[in-house]
Amino acid sequence: MPVKGASRDLREETRALANLEEKLKQGGGAAKIDKQHRDGKLTARERIERLIDPEARFLEIGLLVAYDLYNGQAPGAGVVTGLSRIARRPAVIVANDATVKAGAWWPETITKILRAQEIAMRNRLPIVYLVDSAGVNLPLQDGIFPGQYGAARIFYYNSLMRRRLHIPQISAVMGPCIAGGAYLPALSDVIIMVENVSFMGLGGPNLVKGAVGQVTDAETLGGAKMHTSISGVAHYRAADDAECLNMIRRQFEQMPEPRDSREHASEEPKLPADGLYDVLPRDHRLPYRMEDVLDRILDRGELLEFQPEHAPEFLCATGQLAGRRIGIIANRRGFLNTATGPRVGGIVYTESARKVAYFVENAERHRLPLLYVQDVSGFMVGVEAEREGIIRAGAEMVEAMACATVPKIVLTVNHASGAGYYAMAGQGFDPNFTFSWPTARIGVMEGDSAIQAIYGPELEKLKAAGKPVPLELQDKISRTREDYEKWLDAKYAAARGHCDAIIDPVETRAILDFAFEAACAHERTEHLPVQLLAGG
Repeated sequence: MPVKGASRDLREETRALANLEEKLKQGGGAAKIDKQHRDGKLTARERIERLIDPEARFLEIGLLVAYDLYNGQAPGAGVVTGLSRIARRPAVIVANDATVKAGAWWPETITKILRAQEIAMRNRLPIVYLVDSAGVNLPLQDGIFPGQYGAARIFYYNSLMRRRLHIPQISAVMGPCIAGGAYLPALSDVIIMVENVSFMGLGGPNLVKGAVGQVTDAETLGGAKMHTSISGVAHYRAADDAECLNMIRRQFEQMPEPRDSREHASEEPKLPADGLYDVLPRDHRLPYRMEDVLDRILDRGELLEFQPEHAPEFLCATGQLAGRRIGIIANRRGFLNTATGPRVGGIVYTESARKVAYFVENAERHRLPLLYVQDVSGFMVGVEAEREGIIRAGAEMVEAMACATVPKIVLTVNHASGAGYYAMAGQGFDPNFTFSWPTARIGVMEGDSAIQAIYGPELEKLKAAGKPVPLELQDKISRTREDYEKWLDAKYAAARGHCDAIIDPVETRAILDFAFEAACAHERTEHLPVQLLAGG
């Protein structure tokens, strides 16, 4: 019988996702939005909308982060992060949402800001910070302040971008910017403040009074006029939000034009995108044709498949997406007949691991960006696989992928399990972007496999003895299955930052197009650690 969660309707799941996202985009709600307007300020999303080019897509990153934590009181973790075009140039944007607890930092706020900075570094993109934050959420400071990936990491990345990577950073202080948070704009190239609403200081008036006995007001202590005319900390003063955003755009207009990585005219896909809702079977375990997915995403025209008859469980090919040449590595599903015997799609065999490694090495030589389409259940196991050297072949596949410096973008459409998830450019290997469909299932294994691994020996003993399964054991098995269904839900992964965004399948082509544009906008596309080790 089908397990719970086996049946799914992609259209319905996409609609449910859209409803959840719309709710999260309301931030702290209508009353808090009205207060922001009464204070003479735009909301974070209104600022972004006015900053980016007209009709430009805002590719939001991490919208679902923390949505299922804190009793729903931290939508978006109080910060909006993403990418768009500003004056025709791809850029990363970080905007505090002051409608959510006055823009205070939750632990997951740090996670989102760090991810945005990593995207800027990985893709050599300018980054804009729209600062409007009350500072650290003090009751949760133990998850924010200390540690290797605490708030200090933000300032470490600021410093690397400014001194080592020369990535433009523009900070607009459009509200409060308090305590250690003030170092974020201080470590930027350009600081803009807004008259009468901006405050930037290591301590507010109350803290100053308690610490050193001085009685002062916010404007005198750290207002826009003081910092632009006396301290010299800020560089520009704007009359209001609109002028501030225009100043940012003028900064972008002075930057070099981005590189155009398209080599050919864009052609529409062979098949309409709407069919993507029906490609995957309702039962995630059943087969389908990966070509039916790719034919609705890539430009029309035949894929040039690499070694199509050898290890066909992996589809390795070159093709075009919106006129840009890319390499594609995708998992075929179902049972496949080959010259060496039957294969199970979605499994990494010794031959397929070596085939992919070779393909990735060629892509690196030809400077061909890579798209990984994940529907992988893991590596092959068993006596025969071990004797064939599956561990060594898998290591070759991982090493080729990890050391490739070309842009890598991941799209998870179904399974992303076990070491196969890692070898297919899993998030731990720092691909440029990771996207998931609502049907994505990221986890070490499926629930049934986990049940067999945990309870298999006990169930075998009971079967051999002719004894029924005790109710207590049945309950444990049910709880394990329910836990895995929860952990394997795409929204659960997105809430913990395990993918950049869950996307509507019909938007896949447009989102991948912009993601590749951002990833290829700079000539130097090497991975950050490679750059640092190389001393540049």
